Amino acid sequence: MTTSLQRLKQWQKQMNQQAHNYYHAPYRATFARAIRDEEDFFMLLVFSETMGLPNPVSLYTLELQAILLPRFHRWHQRMNMPRSPFDHFRCC
Repeated sequence: MTTSLQRLKQWQKQMNQQAHNYYHAPYRATFARAIRDEEDFFMLLVFSETMGLPNPVSLYTLELQAILLPRFHRWHQRMNMPRSPFDHFRCC
C-alpha cells in the first residue's frame, strides 16, 4: 500500500516538474530579464547616495551596501566597467 502511494507521489512530482518546464520554458528569458532589471533598480536605490542622487531612505539602505557589494562588483563588470565607476567607492 505504501509503495503504491510512494510511486503515485513520485509520478505526481515528475508531472509537476514537466508541467513547470513546459509552461515556464518559453518565458524563461523574459523572467530572467525582469529579475535582472528589478535587481538593477534596487541596486540603484541602495547606491544612489554614492552616485550623488538624493535618497530619502538612505538611513535604511546604508546598511545594505555591505551586503550588496559583491553584487555591485558583478554589476559594474556586466556594464563593461572594469573598475568601480566611483573614485571614493572601490570594490575591486
